[in-house]
Amino acid sequence: MESSYVGDQIRALRNEAGLTLQSVADRLAVDVSLLSKIERSERRATKSQILQLSELFGVNKNKLLIPYIGEKISDEIVEEQHASEILDASREILRKKSLQNDRLNVIDLFSGCGGFSYGFESAGYNVVLGVDNEKIALDTFKLNHNNSKILLADLHLDSTIDEITSEVRGKTIDVIIAGPPCQGFSLTGTRRKSDNRNKLFYSIFKLAERIKPKAIIIENVPGLATLYNGTAKNEIIKQFKRLGYSCNSQVLYAPEYEVPQIRKRIFFVGLQKDRGTFEFPEPVLAEKEYNSCSGAISDLPSRESGLGNEQDSYESPALTEYQKRMRADTKILSNHTATKHTEHVTSVISLVPEGGNHKDLPAGVGDSRQFNEAWTRYHSQKPSKTIDTGHRNHFHYKYNRIPTVRENARLQSFPDSFVFLGTRTQQYRQVGNAVPPLLGYHVARQLLKYIPKSDK
Repeated sequence: MESSYVGDQIRALRNEAGLTLQSVADRLAVDVSLLSKIERSERRATKSQILQLSELFGVNKNKLLIPYIGEKISDEIVEEQHASEILDASREILRKKSLQNDRLNVIDLFSGCGGFSYGFESAGYNVVLGVDNEKIALDTFKLNHNNSKILLADLHLDSTIDEITSEVRGKTIDVIIAGPPCQGFSLTGTRRKSDNRNKLFYSIFKLAERIKPKAIIIENVPGLATLYNGTAKNEIIKQFKRLGYSCNSQVLYAPEYEVPQIRKRIFFVGLQKDRGTFEFPEPVLAEKEYNSCSGAISDLPSRESGLGNEQDSYESPALTEYQKRMRADTKILSNHTATKHTEHVTSVISLVPEGGNHKDLPAGVGDSRQFNEAWTRYHSQKPSKTIDTGHRNHFHYKYNRIPTVRENARLQSFPDSFVFLGTRTQQYRQVGNAVPPLLGYHVARQLLKYIPKSDK
C-alpha cells in the first residue's frame, strides 16, 4: 500500500468543498468505489485525475501534483519525466514565493468571509491573516484566500491583540483593513449608544499601536458619521491622530466602482504622516454606465423548473462583460440553489411589478410586511437594492423568488470562483456582511500610490 498523503489531501479538499464522494466521482467519470479507494490510498489516481481534482477543488495543481509525484518516486525509479515535473513544480513554488515577498502584507479584522481582503488580494496584496468570531465565515475565508491564515477570536478582548501579534511575528504588516460590525450604527438596526459593537473599532487601534502598519482602513455604514452627533466618527479621527496618522474619510457609492448594487459605505483611511493624506479614487463609471441586475445575473439558470444543486453547471454562456469577469475560468456553478416558497408567498411576489415594492400591491395583500424594503422586486436595468444579511424582502427582477446566494454574491461583486460554506442562511449572512470585493479592489489600487511595493 502506498503513502496515504495524496488520498488524505483529496478527502480533506472534498470535505472542505462540501462535496459527496458520488458528486466528485461523477465529475471524474469514475465509479464511486474507485474514488473511495483513491482516498484510502488503495489505488493511485492518474495524473489526469489529479489535474481534474485540482480544478474541481479550485486549488493550484501543485497542491496535489507535488505529493502525487513524490509518491510515485517513492515506489519507482526516478525517470527523467518525473524529475522534469518536480523541477517545474519547484520553480513555480519559488516564483510564487518571490512574488509574495514583493507584495504588501495585509491583516483583515472583522473579516467575515473576506470580501474586503479578497479585493486587496485581487489588487496584488498578500493577505496574511483574517480575524473574526464566526467560524463558518472564517472557513469560507480560508477556502477562498491564497495561503492566508485565520484566527477565530473575539476582538473585544485584549488577549486577541496578543494572539494576532504573536501570529504575525517576524512579518512586516503594511496595512490593516477592518469592517467592524455595522449593526450598532446601521439605519436598519436598533441604535443604542451603549451598544458594545459601537466601540469595537478601538481594537483596530490597539493592534496598530503594536504592529505599526503603514496604513489603516476602516469601512462602515454612512450612519456612523452622524450618529450620536458624530461621536463615533470624531473618536475614530482622534485615534488616528493619536497614533500619528493622517486621516481622510469619504462615503463611496458602490455602483460608481463597478458593483451592481446601490450601496453606500464610509471609508476612513489613515496613513503614516510622512506619506501624506489619502485621496479617494475617482469613480470609474458614470450613472448611465452602471452595471445592472440583468447585466450581472441574467446568465445564471432561472431555477424555474427546479431548485438546483449546491454544485451545478452553467446552462448558457456569459452575456455581458461583467458576467464574463465574474465567471472567468470557473467551470462549476456553486451556491445557486433556489428557495422553495409557499404558494401564498409566490402569488404575492407575482403581483409586485419590476422595480416595485409593497406599496404597489393591491389593498389587503402582503400586509404582513409593510416596512420600507418589504416585497421589493429588483429592476433589471438598474443596480440592485443594498444586499443585507437577511434574504426575505428582495426578489428577482423576473422570477417569483428571492435571489439565490450566488445571485446576491454576483450583485456584491464576488466572482463565481468564490465559494460560500455553511447553511443557506449562513451563506446569505456572509454575502450580506461583506465589503464588495470590487469596492475593496479600487481602494486597494489607490493605496498603492501612497505605499508602493518598492517600500518592501
